[in-house]
Amino acid sequence: MSQKRLAAVGIVLTAGLALSACAPSAPTEAEATAGSETLTIATTTDVVNYNPLIGNSRSDYWITNLMYPHLLSIANDGSKEPQVATDWGYVDETTGFYEIRDDLEWSDGEKLTAEDVAWTMNAVKKDQPSGTFYGQLANFESAEAVSDTRVEISLSTSDSSIVEEIGFWGNVVPKHIFEKADSVANFPNDGSDGGWISAGPYVLTDVQVGQSYTMERVEDYPLVDGGTPYSAKVVYRVFPDVNTEILALQSGEVDVIANALPPAQVETLRNTPGIEVAESVGLGYAHMTYNMTKPDLAKVEVRQALAHAVDYETIREVVLQGQAVSTGSSPLMPVLEKYYDKSIEEYEFDTDLSRSLMEKAGYTAGADGMFPVTFRLIYSLQDSVTSQWATLVKDSAAEAGITIELQGTERNTYLAQTNAGDFDIYAGNFAIMDDPVTNMALSYLPDGAINYTYVDDPELNELITTAMATTDEDTKIDLMREAAVIVNENVYDNIMYTQNLYFAHSDKWTGFESKPSELLSIVNPVSVASAHLK
Repeated sequence: MSQKRLAAVGIVLTAGLALSACAPSAPTEAEATAGSETLTIATTTDVVNYNPLIGNSRSDYWITNLMYPHLLSIANDGSKEPQVATDWGYVDETTGFYEIRDDLEWSDGEKLTAEDVAWTMNAVKKDQPSGTFYGQLANFESAEAVSDTRVEISLSTSDSSIVEEIGFWGNVVPKHIFEKADSVANFPNDGSDGGWISAGPYVLTDVQVGQSYTMERVEDYPLVDGGTPYSAKVVYRVFPDVNTEILALQSGEVDVIANALPPAQVETLRNTPGIEVAESVGLGYAHMTYNMTKPDLAKVEVRQALAHAVDYETIREVVLQGQAVSTGSSPLMPVLEKYYDKSIEEYEFDTDLSRSLMEKAGYTAGADGMFPVTFRLIYSLQDSVTSQWATLVKDSAAEAGITIELQGTERNTYLAQTNAGDFDIYAGNFAIMDDPVTNMALSYLPDGAINYTYVDDPELNELITTAMATTDEDTKIDLMREAAVIVNENVYDNIMYTQNLYFAHSDKWTGFESKPSELLSIVNPVSVASAHLK
């Protein structure tokens, strides 16, 4: 798969304080009805792209998701759930289908039909916008609306994951608006041509860059109980950092913090009057990859030495405050219960073993005990959790005689370095790795969009491509477990932990519905539309 998939989202985490807020005397949850209140949500980033087919920042995703729906949603175990689509699957090995709801409208009165869905998919395939949606379309050829409520997609080869992955990652946009653009890859969708329209619960009506994004209720939204979102308005307010967000929540200036809480603040805020903390299951992982285009890192013993020079347990307990679990150094996380293989064990933290592996690779330590190699590790400074554990990785590697040079940069520079392969070691996070076959294809096939190790292993390639073609779940699971063993033994990916995330909101509000990852959490469309004052 050569398409780009931006599945990695940095989690901005820092420290904060806690005060109190008052409890309301509003109607009970059972009495809640659509009202005139405004739900104010804190974010630390402005919108970069209003076009959901391109989106870069978390704020892009959060705001455009309230206007441009997805065919499918996701459960805590990674399985897919209905949203716009009510049924989905395969007609045959190279034909997929979606049956969609017939009761959705765009806010300008136009019906949302299968023609919007098919047009969106075909436009993304043709124009190749950067983003996750296009990254799913490697085996997609075309889509056709065979009725107002049925879309069929033609595939170039059998792909047993593509229907669900396109359904989950791809937004539906209004054909009658987006077709005016020469290319959906360049369409700004910035509201300058008459404003925005929405088939979600809210529509963007006012933008104050660096300050706020105001969205007004769409009265007819059948995906929420009662058919109407509870809050009349949703306002995303921009703050410089999570510390300021926490202070704003404590003072009542905002009702929700969209981004994940710093691990060190979770228990404090849980015990703060006036604030409630919601948990979101982690469907992603933090990892390091070792660039095999570099001669030293092309040696498996060197990669193994680096893997055994990491104190994983200390990272999870100290930096993550116990809010993370081991994956067993495997891409098959425990949360993916059907695929998880507990026989694959985490790399042991053993600096003596690291030294022996370096010697086996042909290196001799100097009088100072250090080997004559230095590896440059890149990470985003906006990701304070990774910033903390990167220092621990450097220190423990030094105990093994391996020098690591840390290079933290602002996020855009970090992403550019990542895409250019300008690193020895990449440290980062993927927010949602929900389908093992797709994830491994993107991560480990030679032209995979997130193959940051630059691995090209014929045996691994065969296992992944065979799994992509099979529809038998048991066979697919066996193939993925074999593939995970190869990844683990050769250190094609050093997967360190899965982190459950926590989000804070005022206890004056209730009705939130948590979904996995920071991308969805309690600011997913159904949750925002369902939230109401107690």
